[in-house]
Formats: sequence, C-alpha cells, structure tokens
Amino acid sequence: MPKKRSSQKGYQPPELPPEERERLLKIVEILKQTYPEAKIALKFSNPLELLVATILSAQCTDERVNQVTASLFKKYRTAKDYAEANLEELAEDIRPTGFFQQKAKYLKEAARLIVDKFGGEVPRTMEEMLELPGVARKTANIVLANAYGIVEGIPVDTHVRRLAQRLGFTQQKDPKKIEKDLMAILPREDWAVMPYVFQAHGRTICKAKKPLCGKCPVASLCPSREKV
Repeated sequence: MPKKRSSQKGYQPPELPPEERERLLKIVEILKQTYPEAKIALKFSNPLELLVATILSAQCTDERVNQVTASLFKKYRTAKDYAEANLEELAEDIRPTGFFQQKAKYLKEAARLIVDKFGGEVPRTMEEMLELPGVARKTANIVLANAYGIVEGIPVDTHVRRLAQRLGFTQQKDPKKIEKDLMAILPREDWAVMPYVFQAHGRTICKAKKPLCGKCPVASLCPSREKV
C-alpha cells in the first residue's frame, strides 16, 4: 500500500460549455435529493479516531473498519498510546483491515509526529496533515471536513472516481486531477457532502461491474448509460 504523491502541477480543469455545466449541476441536485441522508460511514468520536479509521479504510470496507475500531479505540485513546504501542501488537489489532503491517507503521509514525510536533492534537491544515505518514489528500480532506468542518477539497475514493468518470465530470484518472475537476464544477458548499452522495449512489445503483442503469435517477443525463 504505497503512499502515492502524484503531481498535478500545471494542470487546469477544462473550460466547460454552459450546457455541459448545466447538465452536471442538474445531476448534482438530483443525486443530493435522492440521497439526503448521505454522510460518512466511519464511526468516530474525535479527530484522532477519524484519522485512524480513515487510514485503516484504505483497501478495506467501512463496515470492517468499524468492527475493528470498536475495540481498537478502547485500547488506544491518545496519540501517545499509538506512538508508544508495540508495532507487532498494533498490527495484530488491525489485521482484519488488510495491509495491517504497513498501516500499523503509518499509525505509529503519524502518532509520533502528532505528539512531537502538534502537541498531541491532529493538525487542522492541509499542509500539516500531509506531513503525517500514511496521509494523502483524500485522508486529509476527510479528516478536516468531518472532524473540524474545514473544507479545502474533495476526497476522491474509488466510488467518487468511478462516478465522476462515468457521469462526465472528468476524463482524468489521477485522483488529484479528478479532485481539481470536481472542485471546478461543484459549488463549494457541496464539496463536503458530494463524496458521500457519490458513494451512496455507487454502492446502490452505479456499481463497478453491473450498474443498474434502469433504476438510475440520472440515467437520462448520463453519457455512459448502456456503455458500461
């Protein structure tokens, strides 16, 4: 589970014709109305717990992460607890989430930096978040928005990437470029909620292998209908 730091220097989202922007914004409104309760599925009670859960969610379902953190959060309550944890024991505690050895290393190293540099508190800026081992823009966006209400961007996971491509929000494959395309189209007030709207739609209708186009509320606006 290598930490990717793909560059998007020099990339600018394309200018969209007015009718294309109107189509995309109509999709946004329909999906928001379809999934009014969409929100983050990870369970947490403070910024540190959310950071840990988000790191564990890489290549793992939110449901499985929530099962693991139910006991994990009782055992490790502070950044210092993770920083001082026995690495092998921590890895075993998170084994069901997959890539557990690398994730344990990230958790321990990130916690050590939080203790040493940030006074034991999860930082509140994108720049500082990206200093933490195991944290790229997706994780930073999730933690900042859901723990602190600070919205600096849009987290791009597999569902967001798939739907953004299928619905025509982007033609890019790089998550950072997809994020920039989405930020150029979506109203800023929707940046925090739309990833979870996309996730809900991706899990119920616009599935990876067999999308249910016949049940899709935005099928008439989708350029990929009948093509996937």
